[in-house]
Amino acid sequence: MVDRATFHARGVGLARFNPWAFASAVLAIVLLAPIVAVVVAASKDSGGLWDHLFETVLSLYVGNTLTLMAGVAAVSLAFGVSSAWVVVRHDFRGRRWLEWMLLLPAAVPGYLIAYTYTDFLEFAGPVQGALRELFGWRSARDYWFPEIRSMGGASLVIGAVLYPYIYMMTRAAFLLTPASLFETGMLSGRNLFWSIALPMARPAVVAGLALVMMETISDFGTVEYFAIETLTLGIFNVWLGMNNLAAASQIAVVAFLFILALLTVEVLARAKRRFNDTSRRAVSIRPKPQNGWRALACFTVCALPVVVGFVIPVGVLLNFVLRGYSLALSAPVLDAALNTFVLAGIVAFIVMITAGFLGFVGAYKSDPLMRRVTAVASAGYAFPGTILAIGVVTAGGAMDEGIAVVMRNLMGISHDAWLTSGIGLVIVACVVRFQAVGYGAVTSGLERLPTSMVEASRVLGRGFGESVRTVVVPMLRMSLLAGGLLVFVDVMKELPMTLLLRPFNFETLATYVYQYAKDELLEEAALPALMIIVTGVVPVVVMNAALRRFTRG
Repeated sequence: MVDRATFHARGVGLARFNPWAFASAVLAIVLLAPIVAVVVAASKDSGGLWDHLFETVLSLYVGNTLTLMAGVAAVSLAFGVSSAWVVVRHDFRGRRWLEWMLLLPAAVPGYLIAYTYTDFLEFAGPVQGALRELFGWRSARDYWFPEIRSMGGASLVIGAVLYPYIYMMTRAAFLLTPASLFETGMLSGRNLFWSIALPMARPAVVAGLALVMMETISDFGTVEYFAIETLTLGIFNVWLGMNNLAAASQIAVVAFLFILALLTVEVLARAKRRFNDTSRRAVSIRPKPQNGWRALACFTVCALPVVVGFVIPVGVLLNFVLRGYSLALSAPVLDAALNTFVLAGIVAFIVMITAGFLGFVGAYKSDPLMRRVTAVASAGYAFPGTILAIGVVTAGGAMDEGIAVVMRNLMGISHDAWLTSGIGLVIVACVVRFQAVGYGAVTSGLERLPTSMVEASRVLGRGFGESVRTVVVPMLRMSLLAGGLLVFVDVMKELPMTLLLRPFNFETLATYVYQYAKDELLEEAALPALMIIVTGVVPVVVMNAALRRFTRG
């Protein structure tokens, strides 16, 4: 017989078992599996290729990556911080329009701006053509013009579409700085920007810069088109060019170290947000009216990033379409568009379902440790697409092998590797990478809800699942829709993972444009490229609405 103490202990153990937390842990493990699989793949024998890469090109990959990060950081900081300060501190004609237009470059994928600027600034392009016509030059020997396909050109075009990360966070930090601090600075004769605004906003600037650096490491289309051998391009070349997954994984681990360093910097920067006074009693500084040449200077500072990052690339593509150079809406274009929308819709739906589940369980049915685990499981956005592609292939292959063994031994039937064939790998990779976008939308919405809501619902006799479905989800409807929209647009712009993992007969708008641009036929793919950008403008409107609500608050 079992004594009462033993029975009680077992009862306590059963009572402590939380099926919701257990399911959340299993889902977190699945999301983390591709990241762990990269390390596992890197531990395998590369056939001596790693030693060869280490002795020859690895230092070049690292050096180019660091140089590109430095260049992009300089451009992004110059555009993002200066424009944020001007729209917060100064009031001038056109300021309200420029406040949201400064977010428009975020709608342009890095590879598209690289393609358009190459066409715009090359020898046969309109800029050099106009210069030769104006000054009577006859050949390239008569003048010097900077080469766009260079490290400097890549830094400019990537920074021109990534600076909105810094602009958004820095502008919010400037608005959160109490006006009393600026008044104290004015009384003491200090420079308000260098002495007050920038030191107070430094954590936000660093956090935004860390995101920009992560995106820079992840970039594939620009560096591949400009022939800049970074770690990401090295992974791609070694995997597909040399057919060596182990060596590619080992390069991915090196890139992974860069990501860990940036994540550490970003976390430390966020930890110092307490230096910003966010109380409602703190009134932000009022913009100072400007006229004449000062207003013109303010307008120029804010308009320049918009022109460089949005107006010129969109103008180049629109010119191709209006002049009839672009392909019409033919069957291949429509198929690529349909594939893109279906893929983005499926991924957005899965991401919001999984992110919602992890967020709800973490908020209402788990302990602090479990909440940290689910947060880490949503860190895929920080990793380059090429790294996640390796992890998904490795994890998917291992799972397919396990399924094949079970089906052969228990059922006597063969397994056709459904997970690593077809479009399944692309969906899994996108879900892992963009999980952070959905999870962030869910958790930010949950932070605004009272923690007692679910408890009150359960007191009324409803279970946890029903309480979430009938109480929490309706109140988070806008957060869920916004997160799904952001994921949808991110998947539409995604290039490296789709390019690496897609079936041979599957094209998206991004891969369709890439194929033409690689063959120097960008003008023929201008219409699909514009479709990507137009879709990307939608979350820009969402971000601007969020910033306006924040400003009013």
